Amino acid sequence: MKRRPLGHSGIEVAPLAFGTNVFGWTVDEATAFRLLDAFVEHGFDLLDTADVYSKWATGNSGGESEAVIGRWLAQGGGRRERVVIATKVGMEMPAGKGLSARYIRQAAEASLKRLGVERIDLYQAHAEDRSTPIDETLEAFAALQREGKVRAVGASNYAVASLSEALEAAQRLGTPRFETLQPRYNLYSRSEFERDLQPLCVREGVGVIPYYGLASGFLTGKYRSEADLGQGPRGASVKQYLDARGMRILAALDEVGKELHAKPAQVALAWLMERPAITAPIASATTLAQLRELAGSAELDLDASAMARLDRASA
Repeated sequence: MKRRPLGHSGIEVAPLAFGTNVFGWTVDEATAFRLLDAFVEHGFDLLDTADVYSKWATGNSGGESEAVIGRWLAQGGGRRERVVIATKVGMEMPAGKGLSARYIRQAAEASLKRLGVERIDLYQAHAEDRSTPIDETLEAFAALQREGKVRAVGASNYAVASLSEALEAAQRLGTPRFETLQPRYNLYSRSEFERDLQPLCVREGVGVIPYYGLASGFLTGKYRSEADLGQGPRGASVKQYLDARGMRILAALDEVGKELHAKPAQVALAWLMERPAITAPIASATTLAQLRELAGSAELDLDASAMARLDRASA
């Protein structure tokens, strides 16, 4: 499996990231351990989490996903050496929010403790913080890197102007820059990333780790009418995709999948893997069967005809 760079960080990863926001929500700890073991056994390594995962679940306060990963790592057996841990800071937690130097330091220490590690491989600003100067944020991240507590830094949910400003500021300050970007990007949600962010990421060599790679499950083909929306906890957020364009996309996924003996989800993720600047799309699984299906996406080879058909259907 060909590995891909996380920007200019020197870190390389397999082309699929495991979205662990389901841990402590729709996936219990025992199942999470089995999924993580299977993920690395398939040759993948990038684990996407955040301090805020999964705060939204009843009874949670945030940090549940990191804590589950930490307990999985604590089993030993070379687990820490086989994974690249990407977590985030900035969303509201009981202790605070934002990207001030003080809060980044506090949040990083809390994430390190929950994960049970000495260093975070990729530490990302979860969202823009307009109340904090970008210079302060970058210098706070740089301090953590100098101390060996963080290997590389990235951004999530940044608009093109803010990402450009951050890259320019890092060069001016002489601090490490954002090496990665996490945008919402999939076959249905294309325009915002492709119009503005993609050219910048290609030009600057920023690695892209798109979230909602399967559009909350819509691109699995599981949801084809409003009657299907009750099948999962994300059903309510899928309704927005049930339009004529969404149906065209599913039809194209079905067509290409039939030719390649592949599932719609595999084709959708393989399409992302072929797009410019993409390092590894993020996808979640709640069962071993789902994980095996997702893993198959990295083995698909979409030719120019398949890519063109998918592009036309989702244009």
